[in-house]
Amino acid sequence: MTYCVGIRVDAGLVFTSDSRTNAGVDAASMHSKMRFYGVPGERQFVLCWAGNLATTQGVVAQIERDMRDQAETSLLSVTNMGEAAEYIGALSLQEQAKNTGGGPAFQATFLIGGEIKGGQCRCYMVYAEGNYIESSVQTPFLQVGEFKYGKPILDRVLAMDTPLDQAAICSLVSMDATMRSNLTVGPPIEMYVYDAGSLQPGRYKRFEEDDGYLWDVKRAWNTRVKEAFARMPGIEWSSKDAGQQPPST
Repeated sequence: MTYCVGIRVDAGLVFTSDSRTNAGVDAASMHSKMRFYGVPGERQFVLCWAGNLATTQGVVAQIERDMRDQAETSLLSVTNMGEAAEYIGALSLQEQAKNTGGGPAFQATFLIGGEIKGGQCRCYMVYAEGNYIESSVQTPFLQVGEFKYGKPILDRVLAMDTPLDQAAICSLVSMDATMRSNLTVGPPIEMYVYDAGSLQPGRYKRFEEDDGYLWDVKRAWNTRVKEAFARMPGIEWSSKDAGQQPPST
């Protein structure tokens, strides 16, 4: 399985993804689920995905062919981030149908973020059906794959004014929560951080399973959660609570 999260705050973008594509008792395979493209000073994009590997690989290959061949429509020609999301959705539908007729087994979802000169920094999720949604002020993040375990920390911590480095740490804690609860998600973990308005390539980091910082984050979060729980106010019981029965329906 997969877990990817894309965060857009005022300061820029954070995209974080795992690299596990298959997991079992005695085997796990790894494959990068992140790409970034751009022209310095003009446009920058970052892409992550979840779903059928053949579909996602086909989409990535077509993106790169279109840029190389200077196709009429490509990430080099779209005029805004909405058009970029539409382009990814069209490629996804094309790949799902190629030689397969489509269907749930071949579906994929994508996260695309970036900035084009003259526009604003944006983050979108492209559904398997080709349509898309954008992150918002109320929810400044989007997730694909096994998202449920890593969502609570994002809900509680992130806001549009969250500093970019704190958003990056939040994404790692979200990833750690997912890996702890779902063995089909695992390292290496890839992270890309883009500074809004720079129109320059962002910062990329890859965390291997034995990465010291990744383990520091895991240990620190575990410790702080336990400390916070130990300080929770106790339940106030009274004598009338003893022997109480729930109300009848």
